[in-house]
Order: sequence, then C-alpha cells, then structure tokens
Amino acid sequence: MAETVRYTYRLRPGRTAQSALLAEWGRCRWLWNEAVHQQKARRKPTMCKLSKMLTAARGRNAWLREGSQVAQQQTLRTYMAALDSSFKIKGQGRPKVKKLKTALPSLEYTTRGFRIKDGRLCLPGKVTVPVVWSRVLPSDPTSIRIYQDNLGHWYASFVVRRDAVTPAEADGTSIGVDWGVKTTATTTDTAFDLPHLGHRKRCAGERAKAQRRMARRRRPKGTAPSKGYVRAKRQAARIEKKAARQNTHDARQWAARVVDAHQLIAVEDFKVKFLAKSRMARKAADAAIGACKRELIYRGTRAGRKVVLVPPAYTTMTCSE
Repeated sequence: MAETVRYTYRLRPGRTAQSALLAEWGRCRWLWNEAVHQQKARRKPTMCKLSKMLTAARGRNAWLREGSQVAQQQTLRTYMAALDSSFKIKGQGRPKVKKLKTALPSLEYTTRGFRIKDGRLCLPGKVTVPVVWSRVLPSDPTSIRIYQDNLGHWYASFVVRRDAVTPAEADGTSIGVDWGVKTTATTTDTAFDLPHLGHRKRCAGERAKAQRRMARRRRPKGTAPSKGYVRAKRQAARIEKKAARQNTHDARQWAARVVDAHQLIAVEDFKVKFLAKSRMARKAADAAIGACKRELIYRGTRAGRKVVLVPPAYTTMTCSE
C-alpha cells in the first residue's frame, strides 16, 4: 500500500537564484492580491475566470510574461482551494491580501515547471539551485513547493509516493490523554506522561535580550531599518525557532511511543484558544499543546489505530481521580 507524503530539503540558492525566486514571488503575490480583489468586489471568481484574467494580464504586461506560467497558475489554484475551504471549514476566514513586508515567499510548481539534474533543482528562467539531500527521494516527485522561513532559509518540499510504513503490532491496550500546563500530557498510564519541558522558558532570557536590542535600534516609521536592528531581529527569530523545533521533536518522539504501544487512544478534544486570553497563556504556549495533539492524532490515524476525541468537559476532574 502506497501513501502520498512530503519530503522537505534545505536549499542553498546563490545571489542570482535568490533574486530570481523573489522576483517570481512578487509576480505570484500580485496575482494573489488581484484574486482577493475580485472576491471583495463580489465578482464571484472561479478558476476559469481567474485563468482568463491571467492570460489577459500576461498579454498586457511584459514583466508578468517574464515569470513562469506554471507557478502563476498554481498560485491561483492555491487561492481557489483556500477560498473553497473558507466556506466549508468553520472559523476559517476568506483569503487576505499578502503584503510585501509580512508575507513570506512561497512558490509551487508541477512537473512541467521543474526538474532535477545532477542533484540540482532546475526551475524556469535557467534558475539552478543546489539541494541539501539529507535522504533519498522514494520516487519521482509530482510537485514541489519552494518557500522561505522567517530566518531567510529556503526549503523545497517534494510531493512523492512511498510504501506505507507498517506500524508495530499493538497489544490491544487503550490509553487516555488529558492536556494540561503543569504536565503537558497526563495519561492513564503514567509511564507515557509527557512532562512540561519548558523549552521556551529556558530561551526567554536570551530572547528578551535580543528584543531589547531591537527596541533600542528601532528607527522611526518610514525609514529603512539599520543593520543592527536586522541582526537583533534575526537573532530573536532564531531563538524562537530553536525552541519551537525542540517542542516539535519532543512531541513526535512521545506520540510515536504512545501509538506503538496502544490500539485505542482517547484524546481530550481540547481547544488551545481557551487559554489564549487567560493568565496561563504564556505557559500554555510554552507547553505546545496544539502541536502535541496534532502529532498524536496524525500518527495514530496513519498507523491504523482507533483515535477517539473526547469532549473536554469534566475530563480534568475525572482524570485526577
């Protein structure tokens, strides 16, 4: 049995390749914002209408024709998927305008828009980017997403098909999981409890130092930021990302142990937003309850375990007994 997954690798673009990627992102961002305008103007955009708009825009504008039509078409497809989800998923708003200063670059290509040659990623416009191959691709990729994180690092996420991972045979036991802030996950079997490790708390002092440095070097609005401010901002983001990655690693290790040993997993369907406006908001964010919950549900479903979401009412009082 095969499954569709994503394999993500780090990219090392040179100055020319990075300029080309950012220019392509600027064209795709313009198309996204134009699609948002169509929706706000109540013109009821569809994929057919947006494709015609793209064809007309490329005919009028030479700067738009310089980019890849595949990436631009995929941008409109992504917009339509987000628009459809906003009508079907409760609480998900309509797609918003992507601003230059806040939106991070993200490009998508199908097999017509990229190829892999001699270990390098070849994109339209004679753009060649070295890839850090940390593991071998299990099959030929069907599509790719190229994006940049808040630290300025570039990544390539390939969509591939691979043989499904055969999970370990569970002994038929069951386990219940209750979320908290003192102990991130309290289970019916104390051997599988996930303690609050406090990665963000350990980094709080160093992060606050970088943020104070940012505040001292902040220039008035409308002027370009100084190099010192950019360095301090990057350092604060690096510290925050390090803590987030530590939380993700712990959540994956813990979820793998729970899934391998149990056939039935009862999970408290806790809404993390409940604590966002309380005095426990900082500690709840440090515990990364949402990341642990998503990882446990994903791994349990993928392994064929029975995952039951339990309403959160009175679960903490029942668990304490």
